[in-house]
Amino acid sequence: MANKKALFPGETAKYRAARNKLLRNEIALRRATEKVAAERRKLPLGGAVAADYVFDSAGGPVKLSQLFDAGKDTLLVYNFMFGPQMAEPCPSCSSILDSVDGAAPHVTQRANLVIVAKSPIDRILAFTRGRGWGSLRLLSSGGNTYNRDYGAEADDGSQLPIATVFVRRDGRIHHFWSSETWFVPPEPGQNPRHVDFMWPLWAVLDRTQAGRGSDWWPSLDYR
Repeated sequence: MANKKALFPGETAKYRAARNKLLRNEIALRRATEKVAAERRKLPLGGAVAADYVFDSAGGPVKLSQLFDAGKDTLLVYNFMFGPQMAEPCPSCSSILDSVDGAAPHVTQRANLVIVAKSPIDRILAFTRGRGWGSLRLLSSGGNTYNRDYGAEADDGSQLPIATVFVRRDGRIHHFWSSETWFVPPEPGQNPRHVDFMWPLWAVLDRTQAGRGSDWWPSLDYR
């Protein structure tokens, strides 16, 4: 499947041989990625959600069960690390949501999507206005135990960046999947990469010669 001849101006035979080897590995990775995705889709239902959590929103209180629009039985929740004791939101979470805000109108054609943070809703919305987000549905979990129950809050109250999927079946809401690689020790020199699927920054940098590096992280402001 690899190309034996040069594809781009000035490339050498040595480059083409190395690139073809890499291409074969990229094809194998693509196949492995789809295999894992197929296994994920076949997961049985997780535990039924015991509490119909009440969140604060820009429009007032909203229950977990009300986050499912008609005809959409999947709900994706991202836990935004912005607790009431934090001076400012997590820069990495903010970077993630910069991208998800643009993708949200597309994602929500097939699934419900909400962003949950522990800070009061007014504080969340104030940050949102400064960031320019306009497509994300933002909620505060300050009045419930959702974060703690679903792995997004440590025992000391610190916030964790967990992505979770719920499904609705026969009128009941079940946990389906969470980004559990956050809780697994990463390989040496890596970070957990548990939410890379919704964070294109790293996928782009991984295509460069320097890669993502090990000592650089997104900032809230580059001025």
